[in-house]
Amino acid sequence: MSTQTIFLHLSNQKHMQILPTPETQPLPKSYTREDWQGGYESLTEELDYWIDDIEGEIPPELEGTLFRNGPGLLDINGQRLHHPFDGDGMISRITFTNSCAHFRNRFVQTPGYLEEKKAGKILYRGVFGTQKSGGWLANIFDFKIKHIANTNVIYWGDKLLALWEAAEPYRLNPESLETLGNEYFHGVLSTSEAFSAHPRIDPSCTQDNGAPCLVNFAIKPGLTTTITIFELNPDGKIIRKKTHSVPGFCFIHDFVITPNYCIFFQNPVNFNPIPFALGISSAGQCIKLLKNKPTQIIVIPRTPEAEAKGVKILETQAGFIFHHVNAFEVENKIIIDSICYESLSEVEPESDYRQTDFDANSPGQLWRFHLNLQENKVEPQLIDSRCCEFPTIHPNHVGRQYRYLYCGAAHAETGNAPLQAILKLDLESQQQQMWSFAPRGFVGEPIFVPRPNAQQEDDGWVIALVYDAEYHRSDVVILDAQDFQKGVIAKLHLKHHIPYGLHGSFTNQIFL
Repeated sequence: MSTQTIFLHLSNQKHMQILPTPETQPLPKSYTREDWQGGYESLTEELDYWIDDIEGEIPPELEGTLFRNGPGLLDINGQRLHHPFDGDGMISRITFTNSCAHFRNRFVQTPGYLEEKKAGKILYRGVFGTQKSGGWLANIFDFKIKHIANTNVIYWGDKLLALWEAAEPYRLNPESLETLGNEYFHGVLSTSEAFSAHPRIDPSCTQDNGAPCLVNFAIKPGLTTTITIFELNPDGKIIRKKTHSVPGFCFIHDFVITPNYCIFFQNPVNFNPIPFALGISSAGQCIKLLKNKPTQIIVIPRTPEAEAKGVKILETQAGFIFHHVNAFEVENKIIIDSICYESLSEVEPESDYRQTDFDANSPGQLWRFHLNLQENKVEPQLIDSRCCEFPTIHPNHVGRQYRYLYCGAAHAETGNAPLQAILKLDLESQQQQMWSFAPRGFVGEPIFVPRPNAQQEDDGWVIALVYDAEYHRSDVVILDAQDFQKGVIAKLHLKHHIPYGLHGSFTNQIFL
């Protein structure tokens, strides 16, 4: 079957992977690499149309706009980029209104994007391996990196912002998606100052009398790393900006918040800049995971009460984390749920990401970390061993205790594989629901959208882009977040594919 619902019991014990023997043959894969590769083709067109090919019915209560961001170009005039993370950012907008949906996409008009479009060739080195043609002589001592604005997109303070963690945001017109220029938040952010692509929205900030607050960070790595934390009010004004120094080189992509803390996981890595300076490797290729060193957890106070206790640094087992699910406080403890990898998959200089050997890489798995701040101890716990990524929760439970999470997942229960399913985990009852699009569907980051006036945490919808290899197109898929057994409520067939994206967000505002 191409789609199926699977209900599973969530075990707290790590599943043992059975190695193939003459008596035990490996299970057939739920995908082919050729199908998966189709989602890594560029989309060069900028489109604007009402979606008229719909299976099922869009819920009439679903009103608002889904924004997505990701690398829209995987090549420049036929010259393939070495890694998709080096691709120029393309914003996709799906607007839901009156049980109808409208699609629009546009590239973020960064100077680098416009220059390379005009030149018809690669002009910049990429963080993850893309080099200018001409070998190391053409790249030596060239430290200029193109701002690609390709990682996330949020609507906050009446502004639509395209985010890339190494530089300032780009502001866009939410209706036309026209690029309006860089956003500096009334001069608080300086030119080229980083503003992470993983902001967290505190739904009820204790320092602001319960008003929502956007919390974000910036990393300036070195022998000592500077972490800057920004807090923005609903008008989009930076009302708090604090800077902290921590020892060592930090490579941090995401973080979590609670009402009193910001928490960062400092992956145990080493950065050797010499190959990058000599034009031999990209900056990303110079980062190596140190498996013999522990992961450090940096706990930074947000509130004056917590500041009295100071910054705390705790240690746990080695591993690598791109994305966290959530964090919350229980008395003197902080609980953090994260997607963890045993090791970091390295991007080799002569490799082709489209030929990824999934079996050779470790899967992302869901772990829970119990931080005891009084005893400076960490207790890690494996929640589920299924390969998963891109977690999402109810926005009102960010930084608070929560019960349900949703994420992209592999079809098979064990091993590493592309994401082909959407998984729901009930952390209280330890039950799972899964809807799979295997064998020819491939899933991006799901987004949870609460139903208006909902009384239960999981009352709403899960929306995701699914690449359909059979038709080389993407579908906007809507599931009932409470009951996957109902199947797909609506499947909106786009007229084209959208290259595999990264992150996005939903707003109740309607933009057409």
